[in-house]
Amino acid sequence: MKTDKAYHLALRYLGRRPRSVKEMKDYLAKKQVPSGEITDIIRRLMDLNYLDDREFARQFIDNRIRFKPKSTYALKWEMRQKGISPEVADDLLASLDNMELAWSAARQKAEHWGHMAPETRKKKLMNHLRYRGFDHGVCLAVWERFQSLI
Repeated sequence: MKTDKAYHLALRYLGRRPRSVKEMKDYLAKKQVPSGEITDIIRRLMDLNYLDDREFARQFIDNRIRFKPKSTYALKWEMRQKGISPEVADDLLASLDNMELAWSAARQKAEHWGHMAPETRKKKLMNHLRYRGFDHGVCLAVWERFQSLI
């Protein structure tokens, strides 16, 4: 594939949302761009600050916290799937509190579950939080706090 065409493919792919270096490499490989060209394109995008794994990870975490809160463990796992190094993930996740993340996830559901029986509400909340990677102790603490909302 011609390098300019592959570069424009990469730019178009970045136009939808920020990407990690791994996501970009995988995308270009799927488009059958030769590995030498992929390396050149990645380097060029990094030189222009279009690709930056640390910034990508920061934005990813901010987005998850705002729209779909998960535990730091789950966030780290998701970032690893996207090719973010464990050191970068640990550094960015160090300031987050699992209890606050869990409370944020629970608060989003309070209005929807207010009409339910307490046992059903507890089961739904615990499953909701466990699915997002929170441990049992955090789930129980959030349940205690959650009851005061309803």
